[in-house]
Amino acid sequence: MFTSHNAAAAGALRHNQAMGQGQEFDVIRRLMHTWGDLATDIGDDAAVLPSRTDGLRVVSTDACVEHVHFRSAWISPDEVGHRAAAAALSDLAAMGAVAEFVLVAFVVPDAWQPRLEAVAQGIGRVVRAAGARIVGGNLSRGDTFGITLTVIGCAARPVSRAGATPGDLVVVTGQLGGPGQALAAWMQGQAPREWARTRFAQPWPRLAQGQRLAAHGVTAMLDLSDGLAADLGHLAAASGVRVVMDSAALPCGPDCAVGEALGSGEEYELVATVPPAAWPALKAAWDAEQLGPLHVIGRIEGKAPGEPPVMVTSGTDATGFDHFARPVVEMRPGKGEL
Repeated sequence: MFTSHNAAAAGALRHNQAMGQGQEFDVIRRLMHTWGDLATDIGDDAAVLPSRTDGLRVVSTDACVEHVHFRSAWISPDEVGHRAAAAALSDLAAMGAVAEFVLVAFVVPDAWQPRLEAVAQGIGRVVRAAGARIVGGNLSRGDTFGITLTVIGCAARPVSRAGATPGDLVVVTGQLGGPGQALAAWMQGQAPREWARTRFAQPWPRLAQGQRLAAHGVTAMLDLSDGLAADLGHLAAASGVRVVMDSAALPCGPDCAVGEALGSGEEYELVATVPPAAWPALKAAWDAEQLGPLHVIGRIEGKAPGEPPVMVTSGTDATGFDHFARPVVEMRPGKGEL
């Protein structure tokens, strides 16, 4: 266990605790050296975090497991860490939260011992860019390599997936289809195109974008982990509405088809619902801050009994990925696919 007493709670910065002898502590020291000033006050049995009066705590946990979420032949150890941290922090982005603290738990087979510092470098790069700090975690030996990250943030107005109302616009960030295209290529024994591979191996959590969307009054939001069509189905179910999506408006990535944009999981872009009156100010602020692409792709309608939760116009089926509908060995996109 390598967790922390938070210095801010005590009012003064403390140094990391001195640790005793032993292989586990040697590994922790290597991780601490890799993370440098990102990892603070490590050494106690639990982290003590400062209280907040300017918002609500937002907390999420996410796992990244070899042979389920990636294969080591596909991406480097550095990219494994990068991807794991981005996936976890994306959950904070989806709530409109600021990232503050990260805890990292590893299950490490012997073969992964020499790669652990590279994994830590990837994690550290994303955590640093997010403006967060690593305040603890855990180490364990095991047969399959895995990382579980707990992320903690703060939001003045957390946005759930349950607030969409009829008349809202549906917007999505970024370009879609890359991760699914890369996965399909690997599963066929082929090398994916560079853009698609990068989107799979090095995603970035859309934290600034989520905060901007929340500040401009979006009514519902979530990150794209299961695929656009499937995740809009989750939003529709939570909000009790129907999503009508225009396939011609989808921001397909280079050489990506509409079906790939609809079904590609692990995008870690954001989809949100916006009251029409809020859209002009949101778009103006978005463009002024250069936050990247933001596309209107549909609208929210009331849902009548028997109607599908997601309707895609232009004759494209509304499909997505269900984590529990397929066996482990198939490896479909999605944060928790089984």
